[in-house]
Parts: sequence; C-alpha cells; structure tokens
Amino acid sequence: MNEPTRIRLPLRIWAAVAALLLVAPTLVVIPLSFSDKRSFAFPIEGWSLQWYEKFFTDQRWLGSLGTSLWIALVVAIVATALGTLAALGLRGLRARLAATAQVTMMLPILVPGIVAAIAIFGMYLRWGLSGSPLGLVLAHLALALPFVLIPVGTALRGLDETLVRAAAVLGAGPVARFTQVQLPILLPGIVTGFIFAFVTSLDEVVVAYFLQSPTVRTLPVQMYSSVTVETDPSIAAASTLLLVLSTLIILIPRLVQVVRERRAAKRLGDVE
Repeated sequence: MNEPTRIRLPLRIWAAVAALLLVAPTLVVIPLSFSDKRSFAFPIEGWSLQWYEKFFTDQRWLGSLGTSLWIALVVAIVATALGTLAALGLRGLRARLAATAQVTMMLPILVPGIVAAIAIFGMYLRWGLSGSPLGLVLAHLALALPFVLIPVGTALRGLDETLVRAAAVLGAGPVARFTQVQLPILLPGIVTGFIFAFVTSLDEVVVAYFLQSPTVRTLPVQMYSSVTVETDPSIAAASTLLLVLSTLIILIPRLVQVVRERRAAKRLGDVE
C-alpha cells in the first residue's frame, strides 16, 4: 500500500463514520412514518400506510406542501439570477470594496435565524407584507442569495479572463460573451447555487413561522405546529417526503454529471 492510499483510507473511514452519525438519527423517521400506532414509539410493532393516506388527504398538509414548493421554486430562480449577477459584479470591483460587499451579502447566513426573523417581522409590519406570499418570497430570497453567491463566485475563480477578452476582440458582444464563454464555465456553480437556494427555502422554518398567515403556511411550519400544538404522526410521513425530496434534488445533478463523465471517458477511449 503506497503513501497516498494509507493517508486517504483513514480519512474515508472517518468521513463515513461522521456521515453515519449525522444521518442515522434522521433516517429513524422513515420507519416511524409506517407505524400503525398514534405515537412515535421505536422500534415499530406494526406497519401501516395510514399516515401517508392522511397526509395526501388532509388539505392542511397538501396546501402547505404546495406553498413550500412554489415559493422554493420562485426563490431558487430569482436567487440564482441575482446571485450570478452579483458574483459577476463583485469580480469587477476593487479588492477592498468587493470584500466589503461580499461580507454584507453574506450577513443572512451569519446572523442567527431568530434575530433575522424578528428584524424582518418588524419591518414587514410597517410595510404591510407580513403574512403575504410576496413577503415570504422576499425573506427567503435574502436568506438564499448567499448560497448562490458562494458556488458561483468559486466557479468564477476558474474563469480565464483572456478567453473573455479574446471573444471581445473577435466581435462578441456582452450577451454573446456571457452565453458562449462565461456561462459554460459557470454552469456547474449556477446549478449548485440553484439547488442550494431551493433546499434553503424548502427547509426554512424560523422566518416562515413569523411570517405565516392562515392562507400562507409552508410545510416546515405545518410540521412544527403539528408537534407543538398536537401530536400528529403525519409529521413522520411529511418528514420522510421532505427528506427524500431534498436528497433527490441534491443527488440527481451529481448522478447526471457522473454519467456524462463516464460517457465522455468511454468515447475518448473508443477514439484512442
């Protein structure tokens, strides 16, 4: 066994153990969602699909799921566009000014969630946005924007400016330079930012709890209410669906990338 292998193997084992410790408590909710009892007793004595049936027949759960999905989609699209433009804009600023602007845009993930929620709630009471879909979208947009700025900014560091200048010399306009030169290089970072923004909005509960109304309630808020107000085992089914959805959203782009890399390697091998 060579030196790099001896170093990597313990790191992989440690990473696997750490991942197991983090994920295992979350996975317990999956068998709980199939329990036949109105409790969270574990291990499971009997199995049933009654909580999934209740989830998909209860308008409160379905309505909150629909609200979460459309808000997360809108937030992800807008945050991806604004975050990409912000990352491009920061690249053109002086170093000190760019650093100050970037730290300012990172404040939503640096400030504790409860502090941000109280501040947003206080402002929304003045502006009349509390309890409105627009208010919730804007709040989630502020929280999701840094998660787009980070991967797009990282992708920008791998962009060779000589390619952009060469395209300009050849007569390409700003739009053509972006779509034909910059976008292909930035696309992995943009897709990553979109996914992070979507999941951030989908899972956010603190701000959404302050800004909820009888007609605007997200799935995490409904889950929180089902635990604090009443003991509804349907939360286990909702948690399982949310866990599966979030995992698929994160893993599918990676799987697509792996398939593309394998196909490209196979074509290259066939050519050789």
